[in-house]
Amino acid sequence: MSKNLAVIGYYSTQFGELWEKSLTDLIKEAVEGVLSTTKINLNQIDAIFFGNMLSGVLENNLHLNAKIAEILKINIPIFRLESACASGGFAFHLAKNYIQSGSAKTVLVLGAEKMTDYGVELVTQGLSAAASGAEQFAGLTFPGLYGIIARNYLDKFNLTETDLARISVKNHFHGSLNSLAQFQGKITLEQVLKSQYVANPLKVLDCSPISDGASSVILTNDQELITKNPSVKVLASEVATDTISLNNRESITSLKSTQLAAKKAFKTSKLKPKEIDIAELHDCFSVAEALAIEDIGFTAKGKGCTLETIQKVSLAHKKKEKDGFVKDLDFPIINTSGGLKAAGHPVGATGIKQIGEVYLQLTNQANARQVKNAQLGLTQNVGGSGGSCAITIFKKFEKEN
Repeated sequence: MSKNLAVIGYYSTQFGELWEKSLTDLIKEAVEGVLSTTKINLNQIDAIFFGNMLSGVLENNLHLNAKIAEILKINIPIFRLESACASGGFAFHLAKNYIQSGSAKTVLVLGAEKMTDYGVELVTQGLSAAASGAEQFAGLTFPGLYGIIARNYLDKFNLTETDLARISVKNHFHGSLNSLAQFQGKITLEQVLKSQYVANPLKVLDCSPISDGASSVILTNDQELITKNPSVKVLASEVATDTISLNNRESITSLKSTQLAAKKAFKTSKLKPKEIDIAELHDCFSVAEALAIEDIGFTAKGKGCTLETIQKVSLAHKKKEKDGFVKDLDFPIINTSGGLKAAGHPVGATGIKQIGEVYLQLTNQANARQVKNAQLGLTQNVGGSGGSCAITIFKKFEKEN
């Protein structure tokens, strides 16, 4: 990994039901926003990597890279990446490789999705395309697939629905501190447990929402740009894939793609899980965060949603000082953005938003949710029910004198 490869800027639109904005509007806002934030001209961007899942189904357009060229009036290389809900994380991974190959110095990585303008049946059909044909034929949607995972997980480790509910409560508390989150209100354990079942044992408040939104970052090895902007160093960006079908997995109470990508990322970065200060994990459903906490190595199997663990990873249980929340040693604060659950889940944008939240934390720009002295951050972006995963690790950039 190049010692100078860094994220130097981040911008995100509001996440939510953005009826007045089209996908084109969201893309344009995210691109112009990150350029303005970093004071970079478009002609300084050598390429764009665009994470998007659903445009082929919802927009009937699989050639959005050319649409972006039209919107921005540019002719640079633009790549559209699709890996289900991990599209953003995979776009970042390939952007990193593109720079390291010598093909570019500065690239813009963008993720966007417009989901709420369409009927629930069409959106569900589009999302279900990330499952296997057999699972789709059986009528399994992603709440159903994660419901199967959750039931096996709770039974195997003798856990309860209350344990899972703690994750949603934590992430909504974090979302209440994020002005761009789709949901900015706190919720209680009782509210989660009383919400309607979607796929037993998962309830409405265990599930991330349908969302619109776009996020962008600028990645560069240009030392001058790194020096001029608040920057975070890229220590690792690794991806892994597993079978698309739950039926063909070695285990359905862990995600092998996460385990493999995390193992590679920690090897590349020469770090251990206990050294990570903050992490953005893919909580598309509450059980997904519990699995991620375990699969990455932050805690032992079966401990990802216990009261002890959630207290360690939640800002609600931390001492608040003037310049940020004080974390426990050897354990990260998780999903300070509110996660997918509260911040929203415009699927193509999610992986970039996760990276952006880590960027904000490591550059002391996270405002009301700032973690004090955060030095190292990790993101986990998952596709489908775990068929793909991208893990990235970042470090607070120390300016050279």
